[in-house]
Order: sequence, then structure tokens, then C-alpha cells
Amino acid sequence: MITAIVLIECAPDSIPETAQTLADIPGVSEVYSVTGQIDLIAVVRVREFDQIADIVAGRISKVPGVIRTDSHVAFRAYSRHDLEEAFAIGFTDSD
Repeated sequence: MITAIVLIECAPDSIPETAQTLADIPGVSEVYSVTGQIDLIAVVRVREFDQIADIVAGRISKVPGVIRTDSHVAFRAYSRHDLEEAFAIGFTDSD
């Protein structure tokens, strides 16, 4: 699975509608409204690299209200869950 994080600047008066439209795009697994210089973050999860271009350039960037996108393709995921499993040696928590 290939994951891309897409930072999205959008028109201030259309953030909720834009977010919902983005969330309905196949391949977009999550959309977050955030604080800071960007308005939304979309997480794209696809099986093939070429699908990222189709979704970002072909769908996300064409949604009404989207002004600019900045995409980042993930190489590897480091979550607490992943790290705990990587370093586990078979002991269970005694709580």
C-alpha cells in the first residue's frame, strides 16, 4: 500500500464542503481539518504509484474550493504500534 499525505489550501468559506467532497473521492482514506498555514490534510492510500497522480492531479486539485496542494509520498510508517511490535520479544504486559 502506498500512502501520500496531501496538504491542501482551500477557500476559507468552503472548508467543510471541500473536506466532505475530498473524503468521498475513492483512494482518499481520511481528511483532517487542521490549524496552521494549510486548511486540510488528506491521506491517500493506493496500491500503485500512478494512482497518486490520478487522485491528486486528476481529482483533488479539481475540487471546487481547493486553491493549492502539496503532496508527500510516505516511504515508511513509524507508529507506536509498529515500533512496539518491532521490539517485542514475546513478553506480555502483566497489568
